[in-house]
Amino acid sequence: QVPLVESGGGLVQAEGSLRLSCATSGRTSTYAVGWFRQAPGKEREFVAAISRGGDITYYADSVKGRFTISRDKAKNTVYLQLNSLKPEDTAIYYCAAGSSGSDLQAEYGIYFWGQGTQVTVSS
Repeated sequence: QVPLVESGGGLVQAEGSLRLSCATSGRTSTYAVGWFRQAPGKEREFVAAISRGGDITYYADSVKGRFTISRDKAKNTVYLQLNSLKPEDTAIYYCAAGSSGSDLQAEYGIYFWGQGTQVTVSS
């Protein structure tokens, strides 16, 4: 089983919305999960994370109020709802599983990475 599989990326106009999914399996279904992104020519950056229980969330300042992370334990899936998208949100988005939401926010204690899904926002 692949630990993490992202889906849901695509091309969208500015101010549009997308929902990314991160399907977990096996051990990763019990870990904290986070989303990161990397734009061309830029370093990878933290976007959002959710605790193992799904009750605590963390966000980068740049996405607060626009993105929402959630977790469906029954489906072993973590979602990232992207609203009010901006061209600067264009990047490859990766999900990652780790020890805790706060550790993921610090990019620490990451056990698994997904393969990434491309999000492109046109102006």
